[in-house]
Amino acid sequence: MARKTPYGAFNFVISFAGEDTAFGGFSDVSGLTTEFTMAEYREGSDQVNHVRKVPGIFKTGDVTLKRGVVASAVIWEWIRDVRSRGVEGRKEFVLITLQDETHTAVQSWKLLNVTPMKYTGPTLAAKGGGDVAMEELVLSAEDIQMGFPNVA
Repeated sequence: MARKTPYGAFNFVISFAGEDTAFGGFSDVSGLTTEFTMAEYREGSDQVNHVRKVPGIFKTGDVTLKRGVVASAVIWEWIRDVRSRGVEGRKEFVLITLQDETHTAVQSWKLLNVTPMKYTGPTLAAKGGGDVAMEELVLSAEDIQMGFPNVA
């Protein structure tokens, strides 16, 4: 039976290649995109003066992760690894899994050959109040794959 209501956007986990446990409790994921560059051409024998469009190369968008600062060095260790080892420090994949209300995986996005490309630390202000210290990580991926675990 097909689900009649969309899944909530708040129930997701993010993990590294080959690791069963999630890394970090991220509050936001954005930039799960892929797009094609369209090549335009016109055949000389075409009866109508118009271009034909064919898909060329594709690219994957940069993915941004945001979370409140927690006592974990996992992200910074990855950044340090890429700084010292270059391309050898990238992750084979990062898996973003959307879950339903029972924490069953319903859809996933697999980012392939992933490198952290930008880290932004929190804005700190001594004004008091209840603001959470937020950090942001931008990931560069070579490809994105989508999976549907519960679809036959």
